[in-house]
Amino acid sequence: MNQDKPKKPLCQQVALALESYFAQLDGQEVVGLHALVISEVEKPLLEAVLNHTKSNQSQAAKMLGLSRGTLRKKLATYKLDI
Repeated sequence: MNQDKPKKPLCQQVALALESYFAQLDGQEVVGLHALVISEVEKPLLEAVLNHTKSNQSQAAKMLGLSRGTLRKKLATYKLDI
C-alpha cells in the first residue's frame, strides 16, 4: 500500500466509483442500482470482517451489528463458506 497517497473516507471512494460507473454507461438505462451497490460492498465487507475475526461468526456478527442468524443468511447468499 502506498503511504504517500492521502487517504479518502469510504463515502468519498464510493462516490468516485459511482461517478466512474455512470460515466461508463454510455446512455444505458440503470435499473436496480441499490441492490447492485449493496451486493458489491456487502460481500467484501463480510469477507474482511470474517478474516479479521479469524472466521469467528459470533465475533463477526457482533462487529457488524447483526444477529448470528442474519450473518449466516448473508454468508449463504454470497456463497461464503468461511
